[in-house]
Amino acid sequence: MGEGQDLVAMNGKGNKYRRMDSQEEEEDDEDVVGLRLARKKETRKYVFACAIFASLNSVLLGYDVGVMSGAIIFIQKDLHISEVQQEVLVGCLSIVSLFGSLGGGRTSDAIGRKWTMGFAAIVFQTGAIVMAFAPSFLVLMIGRFLAGVGIGFGVMIAPVYIAEISPAVARGSLTSFPEIFINIGILLGYVSNYAFSGLSDHINWRIMLGVGILPSVFIAFALLVIPESPRWLVMQNRVDEARSVLLKINEDEAEAHQRLAEIEEAAGVLNADNKNENKAVWHELLTPSPSLRRMLITGCGIQCFQQITGIDATVYYSPTIFSDAGIKSDTQLLAATVAVGFTKTIFILVAILLIDKVGRKPLLYVSTIGMTFCLFILSISLTLMHSLGLISPKVGIGIAILAVCGNVAFFSVGIGPVCWVLTSEIYPLRLRAQASALGAVGNRLCSGVIAMSFLSVSRAISVGGTFFLFSVVSALSVVFVYKYVPETKGKSLEEIEMLFQNGREWQKGEVELGDVEHLVQDK
Repeated sequence: MGEGQDLVAMNGKGNKYRRMDSQEEEEDDEDVVGLRLARKKETRKYVFACAIFASLNSVLLGYDVGVMSGAIIFIQKDLHISEVQQEVLVGCLSIVSLFGSLGGGRTSDAIGRKWTMGFAAIVFQTGAIVMAFAPSFLVLMIGRFLAGVGIGFGVMIAPVYIAEISPAVARGSLTSFPEIFINIGILLGYVSNYAFSGLSDHINWRIMLGVGILPSVFIAFALLVIPESPRWLVMQNRVDEARSVLLKINEDEAEAHQRLAEIEEAAGVLNADNKNENKAVWHELLTPSPSLRRMLITGCGIQCFQQITGIDATVYYSPTIFSDAGIKSDTQLLAATVAVGFTKTIFILVAILLIDKVGRKPLLYVSTIGMTFCLFILSISLTLMHSLGLISPKVGIGIAILAVCGNVAFFSVGIGPVCWVLTSEIYPLRLRAQASALGAVGNRLCSGVIAMSFLSVSRAISVGGTFFLFSVVSALSVVFVYKYVPETKGKSLEEIEMLFQNGREWQKGEVELGDVEHLVQDK
């Protein structure tokens, strides 16, 4: 019995020791898990901060779009410019910015994504100063030219940079940040209009334009914080620096090394004879392979549709639209535009929450269909009020405000941000910067043509008729999304490239119109 009891006691002790060992192992596991969670949070915060800093240039574009819609009222009174000069002044920035976008691809490949953003801010800042002190229309145009070039550089490079530092699971949301900041800039421009409208006509518009310099101060600070794109570093054979950056923006070392290997393979670093010279890149873009042609159709097409549906005309000329609807007071006009700015900003935040959850394509469907409806309603209401007198001015004003706010809301929840996300992720690394620049050129060119012709076309066929044309184009964009846009949610940049290698195969299993019901349910 004594020996048996001792044996039981020993077994008991053995079990106890085993339990203690097990507890220590569990504690070790908990420590490891805790460290991983801490690193994950730290990495996400770092990438989030980089995306925000990289998007600051977009505030400049948004602010200019928003502030010019109100400033043009006072510029016309102060400098006594004609209607044609107003159109040129408003629309030329988009046309001029295409030169910046076109040069941005080559510049970012030469000096890096990071310093291209800094160069963009300097050029815009110079233009804003010239515009603020312009004594004549000619000098104002010179400042406008410089600002446009700076914006062209900035609007092209920010999505590319963010896409190249972001993990696949969050790339859609993070690459949407430039569109968020464009909307914030537009809202700030509207608020600036309203805040300074009470000053004299000689001073108020100069302050409105001059305030646009302030974001550049934050951009200078941002350049001291953000790293260079690891993909650009690999293209320059600076692999050790790229590895260091990847270790900062990935949750563990294994993932960082895996991404580095994928980037090296995509960049052709493993092949000593591979040289991505500018001439070869443009030759490939101008004589594309079938897969590259599909990429260009998707990327450039979505960029053009984003603008030819009339969003910039809606934003630039919202006071004109509301004036046509019946609002007479300058203060009331600017107050109504502030409502448009708030709507546009709020719904871009909705897009950020949904883009990596439900995907790019459902948001594009909701956006383009919704815009088509709102543009058609705006067209009909303005036509019935003016041409047929079937709607009272009070009702017409209400419908116009709701339709314009609805249009910018649907734009912001879909095609606004998704356009930039797609064009920053669908192209192969060796072509990404300059192919994205090509799409941005199309975007800016379409924006400029619409902005510079809106007043003339509206005078010829009425404001209602002009928005009817926009609604038709918006309907065509729905068809384009169905036929040419694949779903890229959750895929690495290298995996997305393979989607286009298979021709029409990418449409199999992709989200189609019926899946919009799931999006509505998720909301």
